[in-house]
Amino acid sequence: MFTPNDSHVNHHSFLLTGIPGMPEKNPWMAFSLGILYTLTLLGNGTILSIIKIDNSLHEPMYYFLSILALTDVGLSVSTLPTMLSIFWFNAPEIPFDNCITQMFFIHLFGIMESGVLVSMAFDRFVAIRDPLRYTSILTSGVIGKIGVAVLARAVCVVLPVPFLIKRLPFCRSNVLSHSYCLHQDAMRLACASTRVNILYGLFGAIFTLGLDVLIILFSYVLILKTVLGIASWAERLKAFNTCFSHICALLLLYIPFIGVTMVHRFGKHLSPIIHTVMANVYLLLPPVLNPIIYSIKTKQIRKRIVQVFFRRKVRT
Repeated sequence: MFTPNDSHVNHHSFLLTGIPGMPEKNPWMAFSLGILYTLTLLGNGTILSIIKIDNSLHEPMYYFLSILALTDVGLSVSTLPTMLSIFWFNAPEIPFDNCITQMFFIHLFGIMESGVLVSMAFDRFVAIRDPLRYTSILTSGVIGKIGVAVLARAVCVVLPVPFLIKRLPFCRSNVLSHSYCLHQDAMRLACASTRVNILYGLFGAIFTLGLDVLIILFSYVLILKTVLGIASWAERLKAFNTCFSHICALLLLYIPFIGVTMVHRFGKHLSPIIHTVMANVYLLLPPVLNPIIYSIKTKQIRKRIVQVFFRRKVRT
C-alpha cells in the first residue's frame, strides 16, 4: 500500500481520498452513499419504467426525460465502483488505466447531462411557442437525432482527455483529492507541463457548459417573451409551471458546478472536507433529486406512480 509521503510512487496506480483526516467517518459515509445510490437507481428506474409502459407518456417531453434519467444513471454508475471501494471496503487504490476509464465516463455523462438540459429547454420553447405543432416538430426521429448529437458531442469533447493524461509523467505523489478520478485532479500530480491539458480543459468547458448556459438563457428569454404575450394570467402561470421542473434540474447541475469551480480556483485555503463535500454534491445530487422533482411536479408521472405503487386510481 502506498502512502502520501512516498517520494517514488507506482505510476500504474493512484490513491483516491475518502474524507480527509477523518477515516473513522467512512462507515457513516458508506451508509449515506448506499442510500443515495439506491434512491438514484430506484428513482430513475421508476421514471424509465413508467414512461415505457404508459402510452400516454410517449410524448417529446417524456422522451427527453427518459434520456436525462439514463444519463443520471450512467453518471452514478461511473462513480459507484470507487466510492464503494473506499467507503465500504477501505480500498482506495485504483489502477492507472481504470482511473482514466472512470475519468472518461464521468466527464462524458456530465457533458451529456448538460446537453440533454439544452434539448429540454428547446422542447419547452417549442411547446409554449407553437403548441399546435409541438408533436409534429419534435417527432421520435428528431428526438433520436438530438440524442445522438448530444452523445456525439460529448464523445468528441472527452475522447482526447485519456490521451492527454497518458502522455504525462507522474513522478511525485499519486494521491488524488477525491474518491473518483477527474481530469483536473489527475493532471495536477504530473511532473511536467500541463499547459495543453489546462487549455483543452478550458476549451471543453467553454464549448460545452459555457455554450449550453448561453443557449438555455436565450431559450428562456424567448419563452418569457412568448409567455408575456399571453393575455390570460392563468395561461401564463400554466406555461411557467411546465418549465419549473426543468429550471430545478438546471439549478441542480449548474450551481454545484459553479461552486466546485469557485472552490477549486479560490478556496485553496479552505478545509479539504469542503472540497470533498462540494465535489460529491456536484456528482451525486442531480441524479438523486431529478426524478424526485419530476415525479412531484409532473402530474401524469405522479399519478402513474401512485397507481403503480398503491394500486389505486387518483382523481384528476
